[in-house]
Amino acid sequence: MDLTDRIYVAGSETLVGKALLRRLDSAGYFNVVDTSSVEPDLTDGASVNAYFEATRPNYVFLAAGKSGGIRANQKYPADLMLNNLLIQCQIIRSAQRHGARKLLYVASSCSYPRSSPQPMQVRSLMTGPLESTSEAYAMAKIAGIKLCQAYQQQHGADMISVIPGDVFGPGDDFGLEDSHVIAALIRKMHQAKIDGVPTVEVWGSGLPRREFIFVDDVADAAIFLMQSYSDPTPVNLGNGSEISIKDIAELIRKVVGYNGQLRFDYTKPDGMPLKALDSSELMAMGWRPKVSLERGLEETYRWFLDTTKDDV
Repeated sequence: MDLTDRIYVAGSETLVGKALLRRLDSAGYFNVVDTSSVEPDLTDGASVNAYFEATRPNYVFLAAGKSGGIRANQKYPADLMLNNLLIQCQIIRSAQRHGARKLLYVASSCSYPRSSPQPMQVRSLMTGPLESTSEAYAMAKIAGIKLCQAYQQQHGADMISVIPGDVFGPGDDFGLEDSHVIAALIRKMHQAKIDGVPTVEVWGSGLPRREFIFVDDVADAAIFLMQSYSDPTPVNLGNGSEISIKDIAELIRKVVGYNGQLRFDYTKPDGMPLKALDSSELMAMGWRPKVSLERGLEETYRWFLDTTKDDV
């Protein structure tokens, strides 16, 4: 992938999509498809096909699709599944049809079975039942992986998949209802600090452990893999460490400067007990994450303050 190549980031308004655009720009890729004005409805086949015919990208990063935390997955399983399935089908088909040299698909660690041996390895995909709280979304993400592999098998298309840990960072959705855990807790604790509320509720027991990865590291790894990897086997993208929800909540409390108490609501679902990724293959290729969890939380909170100061 040369600096002059035509590059399209599908899902330019998603957390990962925004980070990819920042990283590509800083690295000097100057021929990125401009999605700021007119981007098609990515669920509509005719619109996507016409867009690819007009823009003719050489390389495609597929970071599009709705996502959310446990609450969103419980409330809108059909919406999440259908949106992701439709987008994946249209983008992957159009990329092959219009001669894209390579496509990278961003999957999800939700794709692993609930009872996967830890840390999770790619060979565990589709070996057991999925976590029930995110099953519909996970099925869609698995379908995206399999569709890339099918296009490579049938058409020789260079399509790869990456499976990141729990992604967070600037550009995330900080809504109180349906966002992922880090963004939701930042918003809750900030609001509680401003309003002088003595207690913040955290869903679940706080015991589940997650592997969080800063979004700029995800973008950096995606570009690295686009340049250096072409195997149909997905690649795990993590930082090699996991942390409990209780401990991440305490770190967020420190970063936000909230002095109140945390109350864990045991009536709410925990989700998967542990999600840690075996990223040894990616590390063996020479890639390493650059942003620590603490620094990532600080940058995320700083972005939150800069962009929402008039709303809270």
